[in-house]
Amino acid sequence: MKEPPPLVDIHCHLLPGIDDGAADWDQTSVMAETAVADGISTIVATPHQLGNFARNHGDAIREHTARVQQFLDRRGITLRVLPGAEVRIEPEMIRKLHSGEVLTLADRRRHVLLELPHEVYLPLDRLIDTLRAAGLVGILSHPERNRGVLARPHVVAPLVDAGCLMQVTAGSLVGTFGPQIEKFAHALIRRRLVHFVATDAHGAKSRRPLLRRSFDCVARLAGYETAVDLCCHNPAAVADGKDVTTNSDNGWFRWKKAG
Repeated sequence: MKEPPPLVDIHCHLLPGIDDGAADWDQTSVMAETAVADGISTIVATPHQLGNFARNHGDAIREHTARVQQFLDRRGITLRVLPGAEVRIEPEMIRKLHSGEVLTLADRRRHVLLELPHEVYLPLDRLIDTLRAAGLVGILSHPERNRGVLARPHVVAPLVDAGCLMQVTAGSLVGTFGPQIEKFAHALIRRRLVHFVATDAHGAKSRRPLLRRSFDCVARLAGYETAVDLCCHNPAAVADGKDVTTNSDNGWFRWKKAG
């Protein structure tokens, strides 16, 4: 298989000491080196916001990301790091997105990485409509790992048709989270219901920022060009605040623009 274009990761807990990701600057450095060695050129740092991490404010994340970029530059680690967040769905979320207190991906005020509680699925139709009215596009993080979605897999296709984009975790595709999640992740890829593969990396030794094995898995399941879309082109578009081209409509091929 030929080498892919530069990989782009839109979900990574790279910032040190801010959430349950990298614990310190040494871990951040190792994670960044691991990502670069794997072919990743850009990471959107996505510390948790809201929920149990209400203390993480937008300006602090922006400043912390800038310090991480300077830290990596001084060490000659050629990784671009952009500010973002994984946002727990709460009633005040839209207002805080408008104010900038809660971050969109790459701080472009375009795409929002949404986090459901891991144990349940909450209907998202109204939220997706509200985001659209505000000029924003929702990206649901790791639906394949949500217990509520696993119990009701039929909810994914209507969400995609309603304009919600889907981000699957790289490790899910290669069995890191067990066979049930791996099987579901593969099914979503085959049905063209996934728009991004991202690492959701949390550390330097486990849940590392690795994408290349998952790129190869997507290529086997759905073809090389789809792997390029999910691991390179689509996340690069988000990093630049541009529209994402999708081909999902209940598993049928239909190209359209989304966000």
